[in-house]
Amino acid sequence: MSDVRLHVDHPLADGQAVPLSQDQAHYLVGVMRLAVGDAVHLFNGHDGEWRATLTAAGKRGAVATCQSQTRPLQLPPDLWLLFAPIKKARTDFIVEKAVELGVARILPVQTRHTNSERIRQDRLQAHAVEAAEQCGATFVPDVADLQPLDRVLSDWPKGRRLYWCDETALSQPAKLAPQDGPAAILIGPEGGFSAEEAKRLRGRADTTPISLGPRILRADTAAVAAITLWQAACGDWQ
Repeated sequence: MSDVRLHVDHPLADGQAVPLSQDQAHYLVGVMRLAVGDAVHLFNGHDGEWRATLTAAGKRGAVATCQSQTRPLQLPPDLWLLFAPIKKARTDFIVEKAVELGVARILPVQTRHTNSERIRQDRLQAHAVEAAEQCGATFVPDVADLQPLDRVLSDWPKGRRLYWCDETALSQPAKLAPQDGPAAILIGPEGGFSAEEAKRLRGRADTTPISLGPRILRADTAAVAAITLWQAACGDWQ
């Protein structure tokens, strides 16, 4: 049995024939050397993971037919990750690890000191899909397009607690109390938040400043550390 997992934009059910894209067909046939009759695993973020058999296989197209569900859909906790984009490879790392650790949505935000003024949202979404394929996830979080932090905060949904990783609060790591309800983590840029941004965040009743310890962490390290702390205290790692 093949261990290949593919994310598809198609309903999955017993006996369902699923057309695969040209890129997926090339990967299965040209790279992995699979043929008709070989097994793959499919997921679409809605119907769980399914074992499927290739019923047509060519480098320009392929079809896989679902046989049995191997795992039900496993949704991550209702946790969002907000972060200021950094260099390309490190932004990719943040998206990849957020998918692996378990978040429901990823929101790149533009802050005063954000180094990157543009992102390729479609490329980051594809990177999230690839991470889910590799780590065994059955859900792929949505990666939003880059938005100014002020706009995101102005439209912030009622009832969602925001944990602001405040790099100026050099103290012991946050001790998060277990709680129910939607949440979000905010990671700042390499240059830190501006005085105006920090003042606005401190003035919000729905925002909790937290420290990640006595050392200043790189943005990508901070994202992993903060998600891990929240998952251990409030998420589905408990």
